[in-house]
Amino acid sequence: MAFTLKAASDHHLAFARSLTHQAMDHYYGHYGLTWSDKGFDTAWAGRENWLICQDDRQIGFVSLSRDDNALYIRELHILDTFRRQGAGSWVLDQMIAKACAENRGYLRLTVFKTNPAKRLYQRQGLSIVGEEGCFWRMESVCLSAHSSR
Repeated sequence: MAFTLKAASDHHLAFARSLTHQAMDHYYGHYGLTWSDKGFDTAWAGRENWLICQDDRQIGFVSLSRDDNALYIRELHILDTFRRQGAGSWVLDQMIAKACAENRGYLRLTVFKTNPAKRLYQRQGLSIVGEEGCFWRMESVCLSAHSSR
């Protein structure tokens, strides 16, 4: 079972919005946050979005942004039936490699404090570096990027 990333387009917006809403609804409710389709759509339009595929099936997506120092994972979601099969670890490995190849110092993300995905991120080398309300801020350092600065 090979995983691949394929560039997402606006045709994939409904899939990504639905998957994110389904995956995050529990956390939004727990922390008293309000979901916004419009907010998601606006964020999608300003990000680099990739479909996570297994063979020819769409099983999830990852959404990215950047600044001078870091590549940011803004969303990473996998369909329930495809979780715990290595896709999340594979995507994180790809994103760490991408951040380093782009000579960025870090791969960064935020995760709800109660989200068990935090353990996956830690296993893949990301560390908690701070907190903002209901979120942990996590990052992985690209050593090659730091040594060339």
